Amino acid sequence: MPGHVVRMDVEAAKEDLRIRTLGPIGYDFGRLLYLASMRDYSTGEYHHHGLERSFSPISAREALAACHKEIFYNLAACPLKSLVLQVEQFMRSGNPDLRKVLDSWETLEVYRLTVPCDCDALTVALFLSNVRVVMALLKSPRPAQPRKELSAWLRLSPGR
Repeated sequence: MPGHVVRMDVEAAKEDLRIRTLGPIGYDFGRLLYLASMRDYSTGEYHHHGLERSFSPISAREALAACHKEIFYNLAACPLKSLVLQVEQFMRSGNPDLRKVLDSWETLEVYRLTVPCDCDALTVALFLSNVRVVMALLKSPRPAQPRKELSAWLRLSPGR
């Protein structure tokens, strides 16, 4: 029965991670970047000292990997409008110069590091394409909000 105990431990670690760490981040794109940062880019293994102290290192790694994939797949399927808002929120959170951050992300392709291991190629391609579209939208000049025109009648009415 050791496998069953570990599985329950992983579920408990995932719940702890969702509540204590990911919940306060407030939006999935921020959570995705956080989880990607918990991964050792040389080995692909996740490390989170708090989870590893409360649960086993194996359970912590599995919980981080599972949450990373879950959030990645949610973002890959989310409406583009929502992704634009989340990417912009993340990019503005660290540097007020959005254009500079966008240029850096385009050059370095930082968004590629957010992809979890062992995801299906089609979903990865969709996500990466969506992020490139989002960055292009954020770089494009935004049209001015149309002003509501007052009718000539209201402007010419006596007593106004």
